[in-house]
Amino acid sequence: MSKHAINSSRRHWMGVGARATVLSGLAGMGLLPGVSHAAVSDYKALVCVYLYGGNDGNNMIVPLDDAHQAQYRQTRGSTSIALSQSNNTLLGTRSALLRSTANPVQQSFAFHSAMPELDALFADGKLALLLNAGSLQGPTSKADYLDGNNLPPQLFSHSDQQLQMQAGSPTVGGSGWGGRLLDHFGVGGDLDAVTTYNGSIFVEGVANHGNLLPSTGLLSMSGFNFWPTEAAAARRAALQRILRAERGNLVANAANRALLSGVELLDDIQAASENNAVQTVFPSSDLGRQLKTVAQLIKRRAAQGPGRQVYFVAQTGFDTHGGQNWQQNDCLSKVSVAMAAFYRATREIGVASNVTSFTLSEFGRSFQPNSGGTDHGWGSHHMILGDAVSGGALYGRFPDFTLGGPDDATGRGVWVPQFSIQQYGATLGKWFGIDTAQLDTHVFGGELSRFSLRDLGFMG
Repeated sequence: MSKHAINSSRRHWMGVGARATVLSGLAGMGLLPGVSHAAVSDYKALVCVYLYGGNDGNNMIVPLDDAHQAQYRQTRGSTSIALSQSNNTLLGTRSALLRSTANPVQQSFAFHSAMPELDALFADGKLALLLNAGSLQGPTSKADYLDGNNLPPQLFSHSDQQLQMQAGSPTVGGSGWGGRLLDHFGVGGDLDAVTTYNGSIFVEGVANHGNLLPSTGLLSMSGFNFWPTEAAAARRAALQRILRAERGNLVANAANRALLSGVELLDDIQAASENNAVQTVFPSSDLGRQLKTVAQLIKRRAAQGPGRQVYFVAQTGFDTHGGQNWQQNDCLSKVSVAMAAFYRATREIGVASNVTSFTLSEFGRSFQPNSGGTDHGWGSHHMILGDAVSGGALYGRFPDFTLGGPDDATGRGVWVPQFSIQQYGATLGKWFGIDTAQLDTHVFGGELSRFSLRDLGFMG
């Protein structure tokens, strides 16, 4: 079992009782790891970059064909959100091949002008775009939405949709699909499941549990760093002996084991920060610090041989009910600079083909704006980055921008997703080394099989 970092222990104990109930439910759904585990002969890592607040994918990438442009300008042009000054707010045209349809067509589009770094990586074939994906229980149409059929619960709630996107299911809670991917390979090692943002369940498996680290990756214990060092070491050894002692109280034993794991984990964290520095320059933003920490941990782990890791980092600020013109610009700029730096770091380390980063967000935003912002939506666009990605392409199609049209659930431009989180996660999971049957039964609780297309193609 992975070791818990010290500053995540208290929250863990609060969920111990709930976790026991969840485990029973997961076992009944087939989500506990199977008896046999997949063997690995190489190293791979998945890095989830979560955009908290609901990123407006309609502004992140914008189609430039005449029909979409006319609809975009008619609906959003006067708000200055994206296209009122297109020469200043959008990057140049990119033409990309739709590879996930029976008859591929060309679509021209542009990135938001705050994203030149990721635009360049798209042009280099390192970045792919997944169009209009979100939380679904099964294939869903506008008619299904209007009739209330088979809909995910609490569609427009931040907290519920964050949980569903990280859990990989509208119905399965208590663990995340990143953690369950790791479960499939057996018991994880130290720092194989790491989040640098508070509250993520993405890295929580059923058998393996994640570690919460600060964005800098640095932790220390008060009262254990003093001179002479021999005395400090003796105090630490005494604490470890106390924590290893068994007591009659099960809760006390569990608490002591987690604290002991945190104490032992400090050595690994310190080694990762001191001996595995990367030369790549990262931005000073919080997301930049998080991804630098991940790069250092990957450098240490990749050098140790075959294995699997999952990471979770986050950029906040995407809940743009107002001031979207400048606020989303700032957020997208931070994401673009930080993700590009992380990609360069994977090349420096020599693992650019072994590490894939990708974005998630709880939902998109309404196409129809309000005064300076947008409201909660549903389907949105996502990015996948790395040398293993079949980049320079869009996967899926842009929704019809007609308000009240076939893709609009509510009449305000709330797109019914074309793809589900299960399909998105399964495509990454297949690259990670898990076959489709195991992805369906052990990772996505039988929900992946509801979709005919289970590999979206962006991982080659």
